[in-house]
Amino acid sequence: MRTCTNERELEKIAGDLAVTLRPGEVVAISGALGAGKTTFARAIVRMLHGRDEASSPSFTFRHRYDGDPPVEHLDFYRIESARETVELGLEEAFDGTAIVIVEWWRNASFLLPDRLWEVEIEGAGDAPRRVTILPP
Repeated sequence: MRTCTNERELEKIAGDLAVTLRPGEVVAISGALGAGKTTFARAIVRMLHGRDEASSPSFTFRHRYDGDPPVEHLDFYRIESARETVELGLEEAFDGTAIVIVEWWRNASFLLPDRLWEVEIEGAGDAPRRVTILPP
């Protein structure tokens, strides 16, 4: 577990993880609203692609960031049933060609492979964050 007191420190933790990731790996991020899940995902994309292009896919469910390697960024916050995941084609993100980052992953955990990086961010608002990363 690592503790951070500001956004820059949270981004550093995400960047440290990013350099270890390979296509086909999944980063499953959980935490309360405002914990920094999207900030964490954005920092991974920035470290891998050198640009700050990531935004929250809360309403679109999925963003793909082309690059080497490509990154799929999914948000399952509004997922309520397996039927929705099929209708949205979200399973396509797990074809093994991209690094996949999933926020609110427990809402559709059946889509995720058994081997994943589990990231838990505790804290919200101005409070310090405790980040726990469990490797596959």
